[in-house]
Amino acid sequence: MTDLVPRQSLAMRLRNNFLTGLVICAPIAITIWLTWTFIRWADSWVKPYIPAQYNPENYLQFAIPGFGLLTALVLITLVGFLGKNLIGRTIVEFGDGLFNRTPLVRTVHKSLKQIFETVLKDKGTSFNKAAMIEYPSPGLWAIVFVATDARGEIATKFKAMGKDMVACFLPPTPFPTAGWLVYLPREKIVPLDMSAEDAAKLIISVGLVTPPEKPLQLVESEEGSSKKKG
Repeated sequence: MTDLVPRQSLAMRLRNNFLTGLVICAPIAITIWLTWTFIRWADSWVKPYIPAQYNPENYLQFAIPGFGLLTALVLITLVGFLGKNLIGRTIVEFGDGLFNRTPLVRTVHKSLKQIFETVLKDKGTSFNKAAMIEYPSPGLWAIVFVATDARGEIATKFKAMGKDMVACFLPPTPFPTAGWLVYLPREKIVPLDMSAEDAAKLIISVGLVTPPEKPLQLVESEEGSSKKKG
């Protein structure tokens, strides 16, 4: 006798179709909403400072979404271009000196400038590697993003103790934007082959979205190409 495949009820089929549609539509809808929210947020900050004669919305009968964001990108690029020549560097140095002489403001300005300079200068090596560490106790493991080797006074202190330490960012679940800075011995860090983006997805999804494991040959070829670039 042949096995009969049990037929699903109408309610079960409707439920499965709804869940399938939800899986398809929800990521698209959330992505569109986040993008639209970011564009509106940027426009709300930039548009009020655009002179009326240069704002095309004053000549049109409709708003132009993203015009403020586009204006900000152009201005930032222009400032970067001007900051590379002598006159631009002089203006930037004058502004830095003005901020550095202002109480309270100088602390915030110096900290933010150091953060951006460090991240942008080391953009090829900072936070692009995911790893595992034993946390919060032996036998329990957490995912971290490798930032950089210990530097400055901290590196000097560690070297005096005979330790080779690495700065890592330990993000919480499911919001990896906040977290803790931890210094770990290099030998205590277990590097992962997955990208930082895949590690972030794993953290945000509370372990539900696991990236597929790369074949060993692919991993070895990527490591070989990275060594050649280095």
